Amino acid sequence: MNDSPGWASPGSAPSDGKEKAIPRPSDPQDGSGPAGQWSPEQPPPGQWSPPSNPGGPGARPPAPGWGGGPQRQGWAGPPPAAKPGVIPLRPLSLGEILDGSVSALRAHWRTALGFSLTVSVVTQIAVILMQRYLLPEPTSIDPNATGTEALRQTADSARSTLLSLAPVSLLSMIATLFTASVVTVIISRSVLGRSTTLADSWAEARPRVLPLLGLTVLVAVIMAVGIGPGLLLGSEAGAALAFLGFAAACVVMLWLNVSFALAAPALMLERQSIVAALRRSAKLVRGAWWRTFGILALTYLLTFLLTFLVSIPFGIIAVIADGTEVSDLFGGTAPSVGWPFLIVTGIGEVIVSTLIYPFVAGVMALLYVDQRIRREALDLDLARAAGLPSYGDNTPRS
Repeated sequence: MNDSPGWASPGSAPSDGKEKAIPRPSDPQDGSGPAGQWSPEQPPPGQWSPPSNPGGPGARPPAPGWGGGPQRQGWAGPPPAAKPGVIPLRPLSLGEILDGSVSALRAHWRTALGFSLTVSVVTQIAVILMQRYLLPEPTSIDPNATGTEALRQTADSARSTLLSLAPVSLLSMIATLFTASVVTVIISRSVLGRSTTLADSWAEARPRVLPLLGLTVLVAVIMAVGIGPGLLLGSEAGAALAFLGFAAACVVMLWLNVSFALAAPALMLERQSIVAALRRSAKLVRGAWWRTFGILALTYLLTFLLTFLVSIPFGIIAVIADGTEVSDLFGGTAPSVGWPFLIVTGIGEVIVSTLIYPFVAGVMALLYVDQRIRREALDLDLARAAGLPSYGDNTPRS
């Protein structure tokens, strides 16, 4: 951020392979001992004793904590980390990352949810129009088909479904990154305990929208390369290629999505280019891939549960409003749904998207902050940017 110098990518951070200097004992002041070593006159091992009472029997006893005095408390633990905003300035736990995202959205709900609602409404209107006028009807499957005919129908149905989902998925990815651009700015301010408005957030995020779109297109191209060859063929060989391509793409995309999960925050906050942001994300995730995967998996599981809970009642209402038979939805023939079904299910999708888009973007941004705190001591820069000059470097790290 422009007013937060700590977001800049460090030139000599520990993650770059440069370790901090190890402190060593100072040289003897009289110059008699060997340089850089302790004094040779040391007491025998195991015979350290507490300070003696210099004043005799009537003198004041030693201060508490030394031998002979009352022991009040053992060694104190590290002081609590400073928390100028929604997270403490130290390595974060899973709960703190999830809670920090929710806390930031709750503190800036007008800005974050208002923008997310606008993006969700526009996206869902486009999806409904595409489903109604542009996308092909789902392919019907004959339940009595066997052998080659059944395989052909299955391949045609899978190809039709994937082709129908491709533009919808692309719109959702664009909507997610539009929301992520603003939410990342909000999170970066919330970490420092600063407020922001939608106008300020959008003004800061707007120059990075096109690079974010480029990042989205690049990810979509990688997925298309994996499953494209099989989808372009329509025979049994095409079905086999589609299956193998899809399976390979899932494995590769899982690894790439986790490795590049922090590319959007790096692109936004460090003003990196697309390729540099991808390299930066891979560098931050390196050595913490499974931890990042676990946090992302739990995040998407929570979003799936939210989607499931909201979709069920809206789906039932949509079926009743449209007059569609429930048996038609699970039959072999493709049901013909009308405007009531599309509108009611679209309202449910808007509600889900309004909540999910900023939550996921917040988790990504805080994951980025957490990894930089762990690898590059970003908490020290953030503390200075937040106006905490007394914040020390004795915060425990892992």
